[in-house]
Amino acid sequence: MDRHFSLDPWISQDGQFLARHRTPRWKRAFDLLVAGPALVLLSPVILFLAVLVRLTSRGPALYRQPRVGERGRIFTLCKLRSMVDGAERETGPVWASEDDPRQTRLGRVLRRFHLDELTELWHVLRGDMSLVGPRPERPEFVEKLAEQIPGYVNRLAVRPGITGLAQILLPADRSVDDVRRKLSVDLYYIEHQSFGLDLRILAATALRALFVPWRICHRICGIPRVESILPARESPDRGRVAGEPQQVTAADSRC
Repeated sequence: MDRHFSLDPWISQDGQFLARHRTPRWKRAFDLLVAGPALVLLSPVILFLAVLVRLTSRGPALYRQPRVGERGRIFTLCKLRSMVDGAERETGPVWASEDDPRQTRLGRVLRRFHLDELTELWHVLRGDMSLVGPRPERPEFVEKLAEQIPGYVNRLAVRPGITGLAQILLPADRSVDDVRRKLSVDLYYIEHQSFGLDLRILAATALRALFVPWRICHRICGIPRVESILPARESPDRGRVAGEPQQVTAADSRC
């Protein structure tokens, strides 16, 4: 039986947005067409990495964690373990830092190159996720952020994604203000989602994974600039250049 994150407390302010927007039908066919062959081709790599995780640290190769998906449906996300086993046993759910001491040596490499996310292709095949969309968040954080940020649950209108517009445009979350900026970009994506935009986001993600400079990615892929989406007051700090994202996604800034 599916579990759901209750949207009832926020329906009065977010109900109209959730009613107007949902995952387009064409996305399911596109996800299956891409994720199926990709998972088959990458299965040997995933198996090899899982063995490395087991050999280099105590604990299981995979870790499972509840995440909130489309319309509040909770699913169990499975990823290659990048932190020590039982990292939150004493602290409970906490945000992780970029240089989190709980990461294993191999885990740092997995996160640096997003290799721990390869297993998420399975969730795309299952229908829990899409290739492109807002990153899935943990129920504990969704509840807290929904209380602090008006309209936060609007990002649950569509299936979450492995990559997305907010992930490639903005740095990893460090504060509630960072989450608020990412929400603005997520909602822009939901309102403008199209087959062409998804292709450009996937292309930009692939180029960034190869460490191609962002200015070249933007020129090749034609991704909207963050300045055209966010008001000037919400643009990233000057110390973190707008449109020059770090190599860590929003959801991966947490355990």
